[in-house]
Amino acid sequence: MSADPITAVADLAGTVIDKIWPDKTEAERAQLAAAVAIVQGQLAVNQVEAASPSLLVSGWRPAIGWICGCALAYTYVLYPLLVWAAAIWWPNLSPPKLGNDGMLYELLLGMLGLGGLRTFEKVKGVA
Repeated sequence: MSADPITAVADLAGTVIDKIWPDKTEAERAQLAAAVAIVQGQLAVNQVEAASPSLLVSGWRPAIGWICGCALAYTYVLYPLLVWAAAIWWPNLSPPKLGNDGMLYELLLGMLGLGGLRTFEKVKGVA
């Protein structure tokens, strides 16, 4: 604290103002740093999972991709063909329909978005 009364009052006013109206940029920087730390932690976990020799640890992401691809192929290719074939040759047959095609789109778009980002990284040379 300064011996000069004007500087002391200015310092006191600055302290009061900082308590009433805190600096938003510092709070935002702290939040951004916390978010970056979380993402970096997840990236480290992903690298360890991908390097695992066990198919159950390293293969769950490709398995989700294959499941999504098979479900979409059944919903939009195989199911219409089965309905058409059933209408012609087996009129009493009703092929089972997957009821979650909206969820399949969410899963597919999320996975393709991540794949697109990885492609962008590869094009930019960030391996």
